[in-house]
Amino acid sequence: MKTSTNYKRVAILSLTFTLLFAGITRAQTVTTAQKLDALIGMINYAYVDSIDEKKITEDAIRNLLKELDPHSVYIPAEELKEVNEPLVGKFEGVGIQFNILDDTIMVTQTISGGPSEKLGIRAGDRIVKIDGESVANIGIKNNDVLKKLRGDKGTKVKVNIFRRGNKDLIEYTITRDKIPLFSVDASYMVTPKVGYIKISRFADSTVEEFKEALKNLKEQHMESLVLDLSGNGGGYLNRAIELADEFLSNGKKVVYTEGRNNPRQENYSTPTGGWEKGKVVVLVDESSASASEIVTGALQDWDRALVVGRRTFAKGLVQKPFPLPDGSAVRLTIARYYTPSGRCIQKHYEPGDENYDMDLSMRYQHGELYNADSIKFIDSLKYTTNGGRTVYGGGGIMPDIFVPLDTSMSSKYYDDLRRNGIINDFTLNYVDEHRTELAGKYIDVYEFKKTFTVDEEFMNKFIAYAEKKNVKKDEKGFKTSEKLLRTQIKALIARDLWNTNAYYVIINELNAFLNKGLQCIDDGTFAKVKIDQ
Repeated sequence: MKTSTNYKRVAILSLTFTLLFAGITRAQTVTTAQKLDALIGMINYAYVDSIDEKKITEDAIRNLLKELDPHSVYIPAEELKEVNEPLVGKFEGVGIQFNILDDTIMVTQTISGGPSEKLGIRAGDRIVKIDGESVANIGIKNNDVLKKLRGDKGTKVKVNIFRRGNKDLIEYTITRDKIPLFSVDASYMVTPKVGYIKISRFADSTVEEFKEALKNLKEQHMESLVLDLSGNGGGYLNRAIELADEFLSNGKKVVYTEGRNNPRQENYSTPTGGWEKGKVVVLVDESSASASEIVTGALQDWDRALVVGRRTFAKGLVQKPFPLPDGSAVRLTIARYYTPSGRCIQKHYEPGDENYDMDLSMRYQHGELYNADSIKFIDSLKYTTNGGRTVYGGGGIMPDIFVPLDTSMSSKYYDDLRRNGIINDFTLNYVDEHRTELAGKYIDVYEFKKTFTVDEEFMNKFIAYAEKKNVKKDEKGFKTSEKLLRTQIKALIARDLWNTNAYYVIINELNAFLNKGLQCIDDGTFAKVKIDQ
């Protein structure tokens, strides 16, 4: 009798939905959202197995967005804050950078002005307990550490630290605070006349950071500037516009956007700019995307900068976040952006085409990263700048000076060392053991760069350490990668002694883009290509 009743209920429900959808077909008065709600209600009531309603709803949203374009995405509520942090430019936590070394959390740097620095926590300290719970020798992962140390501003976390020279553990109670995330990774005079600024993302604070860096370089009598946007995946559109404005004189179009429901909006440079005169080289590569391409495209179209490197990623779509009722959000593509000459640099895509994400590997396979001649542009998308340079749309920003990928120092031995974390772990241990001695010997990174040598004795210790970690020396591979290894080890030591800026001061000796840019500043390329100086 009970089974018969259930069958009747299902039959009635089925009939109800049949009539409902028939009504939709005839009258076209029910919205798509109501249709989806009805379907989920049907599955909840009548489906043979239990379901995770949240999961199938989110999967449906993701699949729907996938059919639009490659950059419209769904962000669950629990991930939204973390996703936004790099662009907002801050997070809430204790203010340290760390590595997990020998199954122990090792502080590699305290963030200036953060709560840990204020309490006296130092680079080299090892966190062995968090809130009374042991975190050493338990196989802890990076994400586990973040979960334990991050938290809302004003909350407290207790840590017990082992410090060399101290017999007992040191206990600190840290009050979490807002911690800045910086987007200018490096800023220094690479030669007596040429300044260098590297920007990793376009976040809230990017332009202010850039202005501060530019001010410092101008005070050091900078005559030319290298702006490094290689590897910069983009960020806020308005920050890209503001950064381009720093280089362009008043009234020049920086970018315009246009979409089906978003009327054309043009953005122009203002009367104020920090570097409107003086040579500019912009470094880009296949990972430079979106906001990076806006800046590069504007400066190239106005003949304001020489672009050096490789073809950029080719993302010319603009996203806007839209909140959903449960705290999640959708970043929806609302427009395309165009450079001042009218170029849309978005590469071709088909809705739902998974090959879009394979574009970079396909560039590698057909040789584009090694040879500019392998890059084919469509003549109908050709544009000419005021200075007479030919530029193209439809596939990223093509640099004025192409620099091929250099693999001459690569080897399987080097890849094995890097993949197993040997280079990083060895330098962390070395600095930890010699920090006081090194800090007393070298005034700054420039003195360190000039006089510190990664000699044979040092390299023998490194090779022995690697072999203890089961990476055996490959003589041929070592010879191939020796210069890269020595430079990277020295750069990592500098980073652990000072900061990320110090790392770039050293590692940029091997930066082919930068070296080519410096050559172009001095050899007459700017005049030949008709770049505004």
